[in-house]
Amino acid sequence: MRKQYIIPIFVPHLGCPNDCIFCNQKSISGQKKSITKEEVRNIIDNYLENRKDKEAKIEIAFYGGSFTAIESKLQEELLQVAYEYIKDGKVEEIRISTRPDYINKEILKRLKKYKVRTIELGVQSANDYILKRTNRGHTFEDVKKASKMIRWNGFQLGHQMMVGLPESNRIDEINTAKALIKLKPKMIRIYPVLVVKNTKLEKEYEQKKYEPLPLVQAVEICKELVRMFADKKIEIIRVGLQNTDEITEPGDKKSEVVAGPYHPAFRQLVESALWYDAIVEKIKKLNVKVKEVEVTVNPIDANSVIGHKRENVFKLKNTYDVDLILKQDKEIKQGKSKIEIVKTYNDFLEE
Repeated sequence: MRKQYIIPIFVPHLGCPNDCIFCNQKSISGQKKSITKEEVRNIIDNYLENRKDKEAKIEIAFYGGSFTAIESKLQEELLQVAYEYIKDGKVEEIRISTRPDYINKEILKRLKKYKVRTIELGVQSANDYILKRTNRGHTFEDVKKASKMIRWNGFQLGHQMMVGLPESNRIDEINTAKALIKLKPKMIRIYPVLVVKNTKLEKEYEQKKYEPLPLVQAVEICKELVRMFADKKIEIIRVGLQNTDEITEPGDKKSEVVAGPYHPAFRQLVESALWYDAIVEKIKKLNVKVKEVEVTVNPIDANSVIGHKRENVFKLKNTYDVDLILKQDKEIKQGKSKIEIVKTYNDFLEE
C-alpha cells in the first residue's frame, strides 16, 4: 500500500458560527491569522519540494476550522489553488474538515467541482445534551443528515469525536462510537479533551466546574473506542491532538494547554494498552503458569508492544511474573502478531 503524504493547510476559525467551550482554534492549529491563496500556493510548493517519498499519494488537507462555513468567495479561491495541482497531476486528492450543519447540496456540488475527495465532520458527541452543553450549535440529527449526504454524493466520510467533554462519561462515549459506526465513516479521529488557554472550559476548570480526565482513564476509554472502530474496519487516523509548539506539556512556557490528559505519545499509550490486553488474554487461555512469552510483530509495531518506556515489559513482569521476548518480522502485517508461550513454570522447574 502506498504511503500518504499530507500537505496541511490550516484555516483557523474562519466562518465558524459558534464558540465551543473547549476551542481556541489558534492554539490548536498553531495558526495565528487568516490565510490567502498566495500563502496556500507557497505552502503546497514547499511541501512538494521537500517530500522524500516520491511514490507517496499526495493529499492537500484544509484543517483547523469550518471550511464550508467560510465565505464562499474565499472557499472558491482556496479550492481553485488546490485544484490547479490536481489538474497538473502533482496532487491526487483534496480533503476538508467542517461542521455537520454546513453541508447541503450546493456546498457538496462546489466541493465536487474542485475534486474534493474526503469530508471530515466534527461530531464530538452523539448526545444532544452534551452538544448543547459545549455550545456546539448543532444536533446529532445534523450529523446523521450530513453523513448520509456526503456518502450518497460519492465522498469519503470522516468523523471526529472527543473524549472527556463536560458531563460526558464512558457510556456516552461508547454510545457515540456505536452511533458513528452506524453512519459508516471510512475514517475516525479521536481527541481526548485538553483544557486550553482562553477558552470557556478554562474558566470552568478554574472554577472547579470541570475536571479533565486523568491520563490513565483517557487511555482506557480511547482503547475501547479504537477496538470498536478497528473491529468494523474503520481507519483510525489520529488518537490525540498533534503536538505543536503550543500543544505540549502543561506548565511549559510556550504551552497553551492548562490541564488534561496530554502526552506526546498518546496514541502509542493506547496501542500499547491494546497489545498488553492481547498478550494477557493469550496467557489466561492457557491452563499453565507462564514464565516466558514470545511476541513476533511487524517492526512498525515493536515499540507499541514493548510500551512507552518499556511499560508493558514491566507490567507483565510485576503483575504476572512473565518475561516478554519481542521478535520482529517484516512478513507479518502491521497490527497482526504471533504470540507463543516459550516457557512455563514447569519447564523452568525442570531445568
